[in-house]
Amino acid sequence: MKKHTFIILIFLPIFGFTQVEEEPIEEEIEEELIATDTIVPEREIYEIEEVESTEFEEKKPKKWSIDGYIKDLRTAIIDTNGNVYLFNNQFHNRINFNYYFNNNWTFKADLRTQIFYGNLINTGNPLQPFHEGIDGINDDVLDLSLVVVGKSTLTWYSMFDRLYVDYSNEKWNVRVGRQRINWGINTVWNPHDIFNAFSYFDFDYEERPGSDAVRVTYYTGATSSVEFAVKAFENTDEIVAGGLWKFNKWNYDFQVLGGVFRKDIVAGLGWAGNIKDVGFKGEASVFQGYDTATTTFAGTIAFDYAFENSTYVSAGFLYNSLGTAESATTNLLALNIDAKNLFPYKYTGFGLISYPFNPSISGALSIIYSPSDDHLLFFNPTLTYTIKDNWNIDLIGQIAGSMLNKEYRFASNLMFLRLKWSF
Repeated sequence: MKKHTFIILIFLPIFGFTQVEEEPIEEEIEEELIATDTIVPEREIYEIEEVESTEFEEKKPKKWSIDGYIKDLRTAIIDTNGNVYLFNNQFHNRINFNYYFNNNWTFKADLRTQIFYGNLINTGNPLQPFHEGIDGINDDVLDLSLVVVGKSTLTWYSMFDRLYVDYSNEKWNVRVGRQRINWGINTVWNPHDIFNAFSYFDFDYEERPGSDAVRVTYYTGATSSVEFAVKAFENTDEIVAGGLWKFNKWNYDFQVLGGVFRKDIVAGLGWAGNIKDVGFKGEASVFQGYDTATTTFAGTIAFDYAFENSTYVSAGFLYNSLGTAESATTNLLALNIDAKNLFPYKYTGFGLISYPFNPSISGALSIIYSPSDDHLLFFNPTLTYTIKDNWNIDLIGQIAGSMLNKEYRFASNLMFLRLKWSF
């Protein structure tokens, strides 16, 4: 832009003088016109420069964009006596790239890179090193991940978790490639999330995993749509496909789900609205095996409310027919979940309270409890300090305990310190 403006400034006085010379000039006013030659070009320079700048920006829109972040996450495991006995560090870089062919077509490629180092990554299965365990963990049919370095105390892992082409207009949206298909409604557990179920405990992956899929959406109105999606598969036992109908009724947003989830037929219903000033959400799914008589049900409801002083509270409940009402020995931080089995317990409750102490500091505490034989109790305190608009520091705790001989024992205590810079 500066180069074009510079050229205009050079040639504009010449054009100004040329116009004066072409007009009929009477000798008696020639001196007056010559005197104004030094004023008129200056006024015209300002007007032309302003118009050219606006027209140039409108005719040449930016065809691409890049954003992302860099994070440093430090992890420490603390025993019941307060001693740190394992330590890990993770460097996390994300680059989001978008290329806009025109107003309808977009290409997206998001690269996630993680570098792990410390003694914590070498405490798993000795027959399967850490880097082998994470390689391809979020891949579907397409292999879009790479272990650059895999050593006993150092792992460098990169993966494209978004890679798709998108077409959209006023009525249609078609997306092909690795993408996030989010059909869930609630914050913690999503029985409708048949494509990309996620673990609440994996707090450092805000974008959530993607799927190699084709998705087609038709917008039937301002608050209604019909959506179809199918996930890539290599054999029929892996088929995940379905349709979702969204509509608004009685000031509530409803959605109806139907499809195939591996070896099950799935059907579901979800809603989101308000009871006076209290938010009310829910979703449920029924999975019926088409080669067995097994029926599975998963349902969750949630309420939330924001006070005038910006305090936010939320509460939810999950019923999972595949869960246990007894003791579960599953490691909560390494859950292998899906929409059919979202949590290892049959009955689970969730609570959250958050409050901004000032514009820079905010805190939150979430609690998960299961009234099982071991009375699972999980605490997740969080303290966030915003240094600038794109700089954050988070102090996060994950403390899990269970009851043994009528006493709670918190054997799993993790503390995280995270520094994040967004660009």
